[in-house]
Amino acid sequence: MQKTLSVLFVAVLTLSACNSWRDSRVNPSNWFGSSTPAPVETSPDDADALIPQQSGNRGLFSRPEEEDRSVAIAKIDELRIDATPTGAIIYASGTALRQGAFDARLVPVTSEENDKNGVMEFTFRVTYPTYQTRQGSERSRMVSDAINISSQDLQAVRLVRVVGQQNALESRRR
Repeated sequence: MQKTLSVLFVAVLTLSACNSWRDSRVNPSNWFGSSTPAPVETSPDDADALIPQQSGNRGLFSRPEEEDRSVAIAKIDELRIDATPTGAIIYASGTALRQGAFDARLVPVTSEENDKNGVMEFTFRVTYPTYQTRQGSERSRMVSDAINISSQDLQAVRLVRVVGQQNALESRRR
């Protein structure tokens, strides 16, 4: 009993000494003051300093750029927009013409008319293999994709539309 009481007493005294360590100059977390905003000087040349410069001449072992073989998906089955703290996630799923569809993506369609009317339009595109595949059941041809949109991009949007080959689905803002 005496041994545990003395160990407990030493532990309490050690922990109470930690309070003075917090404000000590020996503590590394006190070596710098709190942060304050500072002005930033930027020049037009430094704006894209981390982006590599594209040159017309390609390297010896570089591959030619691949052509876009994607096509619009056959049918859009679902369009769902889930709100997030920073904007929204637009989720779309559809049924491809045949099995093996990959590289599904929602490609934004920009037009002056859509911008004027507050419409955000996407084309749901997939890429099929170069070899023939079976058609298969609808469940085996199901493809989905989602895209994150910031609240700043959603400010002027009244309607979100996702377009496929056979149909399009829309969701209006409430």
